[in-house]
Amino acid sequence: MSSKQVLTVIVLVSVCSWSAVMAALGQVAAVAALVPSLGLLVQQVVHASTCGKPESTAAGPRAAAGPDEGVAR
Repeated sequence: MSSKQVLTVIVLVSVCSWSAVMAALGQVAAVAALVPSLGLLVQQVVHASTCGKPESTAAGPRAAAGPDEGVAR
């Protein structure tokens, strides 16, 4: 396991355990407010673990930036 994966697992376990503690202490409203964030966190972790490395969207080397021709100033 890489260090990035270990860090991801630690964050996921801490957030889920904190939510369980909040629910056990009767803070259901706090847990309900965190549900969308927890869902997004789980979705991003699953997506990152299944997709691998992101690919570049650039088709080739970028052209040097220069003045636009035909643009009124």
